[in-house]
Amino acid sequence: MILPALFFYLFAGVCVASAVMVIVSRNPVHSVLFLILAFVNASGLFVLMGAEFLAMLLVVVYVGAVAVLFLFVVMMLDVNFDRLRQHFTSYVPLAAIIGGLIILVIGVVLYRLVDRIAKA
Repeated sequence: MILPALFFYLFAGVCVASAVMVIVSRNPVHSVLFLILAFVNASGLFVLMGAEFLAMLLVVVYVGAVAVLFLFVVMMLDVNFDRLRQHFTSYVPLAAIIGGLIILVIGVVLYRLVDRIAKA
């Protein structure tokens, strides 16, 4: 019983860490490679749940097609990301407003949900 739990925490931890690295990574090629790692660990979680077909499907479809396609497109485009990052700070106020609105909407939905559950 301890071995499946150990593998679950291993796959889940690596999956979450690689998902964070997809977002944080500055190099798009590294980001795609971390995405592939996240997909492989998610398929490992599916195997632990007994859904081997979904695990195989995830590897074949997402890793074999989508992530490799992203990798080749990013490598072929050879986009100059330094030029794109120059005006990044000018969008921070707009991003803060949109993020605040999203948090406000989530808060209202959760408040109404808790209120509805309390009344029931």
